[in-house]
Order: sequence, then C-alpha cells, then structure tokens
Amino acid sequence: MWWTALLLFQLGDIPEKNPFTSEADLTHGKKLYNGRCAGCHGPTGEGGKGANLAVPQLPRAAEDRSLYRVIRAGIPDTEMPGSLMDTKEIWQLAAYVRSLGRVQQTAVAGDAAKGAGVFRGKGCIGCHTIGVDGGRSGPSLTAVGSRRNGAYLKEKVENPAGSIPEKFRVVEISTKDGKKVNGQLLNEDTFSIQIRDGADRFHSVWREDILAVSMEHRTPMPAYKGKLSASELDDVVAYMLTLRGDQ
Repeated sequence: MWWTALLLFQLGDIPEKNPFTSEADLTHGKKLYNGRCAGCHGPTGEGGKGANLAVPQLPRAAEDRSLYRVIRAGIPDTEMPGSLMDTKEIWQLAAYVRSLGRVQQTAVAGDAAKGAGVFRGKGCIGCHTIGVDGGRSGPSLTAVGSRRNGAYLKEKVENPAGSIPEKFRVVEISTKDGKKVNGQLLNEDTFSIQIRDGADRFHSVWREDILAVSMEHRTPMPAYKGKLSASELDDVVAYMLTLRGDQ
C-alpha cells in the first residue's frame, strides 16, 4: 500500500531529540493540538475518549523519537489515527504534548483504599484486568490512572454506554439453524468469526453457517449510576486513578 510505503519512508530517519521546542514552536503546536487532538484528549490533555497526555512520562512515547512515530503513524488497533502533517508540524505538536505533562492535575475526592474494596466487592475485577488479576471481557485497567482523568472515569462508571470502544461492543450472531450467540468480538476472517460470551466462553462460528451478524450499541458493563453512593463512586474513581502500570 502506498500509505504504508510513505510512512516507512518518513519514519526512516528521525532525530532522537525534538529539534523544534522554541516558544514559537509551542505556540503553533498548541494551535495544532486544539484543532486536531483536543476533541479526544481534552483541552489540556487530561484525557477523555483519548488517553491522558498530562503525565510526566507517556507510556507509549517516553522518548521524543517515539512520540513523533506515534503522531505520524498512529497506534494500531486503537482509535489513534496517523497524520499527514509535515515533519516540522509533527515536532511542534509533539513539543506541545510534552508540555502538557507539566499541567497541574485536579485533585479528586475519595479514599483510594476504600475504593479498592468497592471495586472488588461490586464485581468489577471479574471483567477488568489489573496486572495479572481479573477478567478479560472488559478493557484492562492496569494503567488507567495514567490514561484517563477523574471526570472521564466517573462518567464511564455511571454510564458505560456513553462511548464504547469498537472492540468491546456486543456482537450478536444468528445462525441458519436458529441459534443466537452474543458477546465480545475477538476476531474475524474470511471463514469464521470468534467471540467471547458473558460467561467467558469462546465461540467460533463458520461464516457459511451464519444467517446474520449485528453490532449492538451496548456494552456488557452495567451502569452504576444509582447503584453506588456518591462516596462509593468517589472512592472507586480515586482508586482507579492510582492504577498507573509501571509509571
């Protein structure tokens, strides 16, 4: 593909350090960020649909060269796209993104220790992985505190269907013999579709046996609005913000 060839060419010789870090570069980088990135990552990089960028070290881009690559090529299997901006603009945007790590984070109410108990007591660990512990039907939360802000996490706990990553939406398969299977889409190819149901069972269905496939705009995660007290919600959010992986 021409796009892949272009990226390989453009990523071939990248300086180790960002060569565009002046105040003028940062000013232009901010304009680029506001126009292209703020909608997903938040106006000050605090996270939202996209990852939290207001951290001292970005997990996928600890070095300037790796940050350039992420902006240029995107991140496979995520909603982070690549960019056709010119080289200088990518560096200017990268310089501004680095500056977001110096933004003061907003304090959140809640007791993280109590929140850990609520998290496990309400069954969240059955679906979400933290380190090597937990289930697989929901996104891993091992480093969620470095990628999301408190407001976003609170909204997701109360209303998880508000924005659903494509890979965690529910798929329903109707087969020609009258059966129905629904769950998380794991993989699909020319010959079959594989999903994991709510009981963590694996299903592989041959396409020749499928009558219909529908992608439902819902998530297996229940909404906790009204199911958690205000203090419990604050505690859970405070706990999740402590989950920062290796950072």
